[in-house]
Amino acid sequence: MLTPQALRAHLLGARLAGTVATSREGSLRRYRLFAARDPRVLLGIDPEGAWQQRELLELMADRCGVSADQRCTSGQDVIDPARTVAALDAFADRLGDAARRGAPVLLGTGHPHRLLGFYAALADALSAAGCAVLTPAQGRCVDITTRFGLRTFTLDYVRGVALVRTPAPERPGCEPGAHTHSPLPLRTALAAAAEGGGPLPELVIGDHGWVCGAGQLGFEAIGPADSDDPALFVGEAEGSVSVAVPLDDGVRSDYYLPLTRYVINRACLSQ
Repeated sequence: MLTPQALRAHLLGARLAGTVATSREGSLRRYRLFAARDPRVLLGIDPEGAWQQRELLELMADRCGVSADQRCTSGQDVIDPARTVAALDAFADRLGDAARRGAPVLLGTGHPHRLLGFYAALADALSAAGCAVLTPAQGRCVDITTRFGLRTFTLDYVRGVALVRTPAPERPGCEPGAHTHSPLPLRTALAAAAEGGGPLPELVIGDHGWVCGAGQLGFEAIGPADSDDPALFVGEAEGSVSVAVPLDDGVRSDYYLPLTRYVINRACLSQ
């Protein structure tokens, strides 16, 4: 079993925490956009507080460990690995609780090329524990506004994990799915589940719009977030998101596997 100390060493070695690839300039820009209520960075939540840029910086310093110094405007962000480990412990506790209850769960990602394997292993473990892993709205079209204009995507599931595909065929050797921050795929999935009279999830696991969109609608939601994604941490601070795990969400997909093993073991789930 991976110990917290070994996990911390892995986080630092893989640059999931410590000095990460996320730039300070990029994070500050997104904090400004969040303060201006730009939907591209709200990720589906409607914050209760005003959340000006200074408040966001203080929140992210508290939840992630980034510098709280407003004069620090360049370089790379820093995520405190101790905060990451503590959040992964809380994440695992929610998984364990769902497994003990046999709760229906929904998993989805806007980072399929990086995080699909992480979520798929969780889906397997939860299914083995007796949880129904939901796959509503498979094949449905979702219109999402991108920087290239309105694009139509298809909602799909790979190993129990929701993602969206572009109309164009995937390149050979690439994991399926497109990168998105939108909450619309989550809303489409929940609407289909409700329309079909099937179970609704008691826990939503994912990132970006999957977590924020679910939390805004009153579903328990947990997932990882980078230091330039303030929405999940605002949601956590305001109570709509149960757990936001600070880590770099753009490293190699295999670097997340030790995190998977850690939370599955801590949650006492089968592997």
